[in-house]
This record gives sequence, C-alpha cells and structure tokens, in this order.
Amino acid sequence: MKKRIVVAMSGGVDSATTAALLKSQGYEVIGMTMQLWDYGESEGGCCSANEVCDARRVAYEIGIPHYVVNYMDSFRKLIVSDFVNKYDSGKTPIPCVLCNQFMKFDFLLKRALELNADFLATGHYARISHSNKTGEYFLERAVDSTKDQSYFLFTLGQRELQRLIFPLGDKTKTEVRKIAKDMGLRVAAKAESMGVCFITGDSYREFLEPYLDRGKIEGDVVDMEGNPIARHRGIASFTIGQRRGLGFAKGKPMYVVSIDAERNEVKVGEEKDLYSNILTANNISWVSEPPDGEVKVHSKIRYRHEAVPSKVTVTDEGQATVSFLKPQKAITPGQAVVFYKDKTVLGGGWIKEVCVQ
Repeated sequence: MKKRIVVAMSGGVDSATTAALLKSQGYEVIGMTMQLWDYGESEGGCCSANEVCDARRVAYEIGIPHYVVNYMDSFRKLIVSDFVNKYDSGKTPIPCVLCNQFMKFDFLLKRALELNADFLATGHYARISHSNKTGEYFLERAVDSTKDQSYFLFTLGQRELQRLIFPLGDKTKTEVRKIAKDMGLRVAAKAESMGVCFITGDSYREFLEPYLDRGKIEGDVVDMEGNPIARHRGIASFTIGQRRGLGFAKGKPMYVVSIDAERNEVKVGEEKDLYSNILTANNISWVSEPPDGEVKVHSKIRYRHEAVPSKVTVTDEGQATVSFLKPQKAITPGQAVVFYKDKTVLGGGWIKEVCVQ
C-alpha cells in the first residue's frame, strides 16, 4: 500500500519541487496550503491569494489533490501578536521560528494525521536521520550551507521528526531549480519571497504602528554612562547593533547597545561595546533528551551567524546560560540561540538577557 504524504505547499519552487519529487517516487501525495493572513489588495507574502493560486496550479499539473486550510485566527494570536509584543518590549522577534513550531509542525501536522497521512513533507533545507539502534531521530544541517534552515527548526522533537520528511535537505538550490525546470513546473524560475511574510508595506515600523503601546512612547537615548544625549520616538524603532536611523550625529559611528523597556531608554555606544560573552535563554527545547548540567556546543545567535564554540549550562527547567569562548557581537534579546554538535541540532531557546563577564 502506498505511503500517504501531505505536502505543505506555499506556492514557491521549493514546496512545488517537494510535491513533484514525492509523486514521482510513487507516494500518494496531497497538497495543502495554509491561509494565514488577509493581504487585502496587496500581492502579499508566502500565503497570499497569488501564492495559493500557484500552489493549486502546480498541484493540478503534477496530478495531486490540493486543499487550503484557514489558520488566520491562530496565526494572528500566536505569531503576529508575539511579533508586536516583542517589538513593544524592546526585543527583536523571529516569526518564522514560531510559524514553523505552531502552524506547520503542530496544526498542519495534526491535520495531516487526521487525513491518515504517514508523513508531512515540507520544502525546508534541512535533513532528518534515524538511528536503527536507538530509534532516535536527528535534525541535521542541509547540504547547501547557504540555504540551511535548521536554525529555524530547533523546536522540533522526537514526536514531530518521526512524522516529517525534508526531501530537499540533500540538494542545493541550483539543483532544486533544475529539477523543477526538468519536471516542467511553472514556478521553476519563480523568485523567492523574502522578509516577514505578513508585512507588505515599506517597513516593519509601518506595520507595527497601529498595534504598539509603550513601543511608540518617546524616551531618552543615553550613552554608556547613562547620560541622555538625544530623544527617541519609541523603542520599537530600534534593534541591537543598529547604526543607521538613530536620530542624532555624534561625530563617530554609534550603535544601539541595549534597549531598556522599563526605563524606555535606548543605550548607544561604540562598536566595541556590542560584544558580550554570556547570555541567558528561556523556553529551551531539545531535539532529544536534555543534557544534565553542562554541555559543550557550537551556538548560533542569529540565522546568518556562524556557530561558535560555547558552553550551555542548564539551570532551571527551560532555562540555560550560554557562555562563549570569545565575545560575540550584538547578541539580541528576542532572537533564538541554537545549539549544534557538528552538523546536528541539539536544541535551542530564546535569548532573554545579555551579560558581560
């Protein structure tokens, strides 16, 4: 009996190629697109009406059924609200991680299982391996290091991994586009969607404006000694490491070093002031069993950051301290810190505070 696989189809080349590959390999494939946001008259992001149409057309071309599931209410409550709340409190969010965690690998996975599917497949660039000896599943980096998305998947555990397939993890983007072209997929040359999918205006600040509370209250910009040097129009306009758009000139490059939501202050300093060697993280999750006490890892503090030697000390449940061998630049609360051992993702969490030793 054929294995049944639901494929999350966004309308892009990666998910389309995923569905076509699995169909060509003899699986019973069902395409499913999530409706997450009302884009109005805008062309929108990865789940707009145009993208839904592209996904439906590709499904028709390769001969598979296609369905649209409406998760707009949940997306607004879980993803968009978190995005706004983090900026409102001086943090910098990563909505893609939460979207993966909740929308794809909770809600959509459950829907796939309700359809008696054996697996849910997506177009993520990451790999899953399995140990026949222990029965354990592992999340690993993709072959294409320039497209690797394992950083965004650190919340996956054994329950999810045993039901997931990432067919593109062992391929490069160039190879994927060639496969799509050879298979005659209409989206083979389609440009990738970039940025935050639900923001269609000129900037995230424009999107945030109607939602903000304290994030748009004016306050002080202070130097490293706490002396006021300028005024700001709201902490939501700033992120750690920011250099441009500070609203004042100092005669030398200045950067946002920290944001204090309680005091409504933005602290600025020189580039050297951006370096820290210790952070605390919360909501820690592990792909397998959590380690006891202390573990040596390589940690990434943002998507484009190189994983660097560090030590994770597990404190209270769901809490950890991460110490770096060398100080890291612009560690940012609200971002994720993800732990690797060689090519394997061990887990990760959300950066809460930054310390200097």
